[in-house]
Amino acid sequence: MVSYWILCQNQLRKNKSTFSISEKLPGAATPPINLFIFAIQFDTMITTGSSIISIYTEMTPNPETMKFVANKLLYPGKSLDVADETLAVASPLAKELFSFPFIKAVFIASNFVTLTKTPDTDDWQDVIPTIKTFLQEYLENGGVVVNEEEVAKMKQEATNTVNADDDDIVKRVKELLENYVKPAVEMDGGAIQFKSYNDGVVNLMLQGSCSGCPSSMVTLKAGIEGMMKRMIPEVKEVVAEAE
Repeated sequence: MVSYWILCQNQLRKNKSTFSISEKLPGAATPPINLFIFAIQFDTMITTGSSIISIYTEMTPNPETMKFVANKLLYPGKSLDVADETLAVASPLAKELFSFPFIKAVFIASNFVTLTKTPDTDDWQDVIPTIKTFLQEYLENGGVVVNEEEVAKMKQEATNTVNADDDDIVKRVKELLENYVKPAVEMDGGAIQFKSYNDGVVNLMLQGSCSGCPSSMVTLKAGIEGMMKRMIPEVKEVVAEAE
């Protein structure tokens, strides 16, 4: 395999306009074409300094949203919910996405972007190719995903980050959300953030694909509320609102 790699790279260094996969090293089998393709990609990365970005889509439980997954981290360990264009100041990527008339909301986390379409957009399949091409080009050109300085200026109504002044129950609720709920809901392209706790009632904020999802309340009551009651006896009820 290493010999194939060397052969492919040598062909590229010679600036050959064509490469015959029938060419091979003495005693070696025909080089696999996918290795040559990878060699081209790697050579592009070396000569231009840019990485090759691939984007694929995943359906979510919410038919109004679509998850676009990249082969690189976009916002590691954090998430940003941009519910409308007026909140896009913290994300140059979200601002660009709102230039598409069929985009209603943008959610960014880990290695993916979840987009919510406008009600008058009938089918995701009509717009997916356009979005995938845009994201690929934007990221390959080094476009900024999130501006942390602007995020710091924003008032966070809901967060799972534990603060020094949080009481013991709030800390346990946030830790449960971060360690148990977050991995599951991120797989579906969303997030559930802590908003408040009062007299046994936990109020959560639904973001991304969780916002407006028909199955969200079922998941909330049957899954999250039940788990919180078992693990944090002080919790009596869990309610939620969409951002």
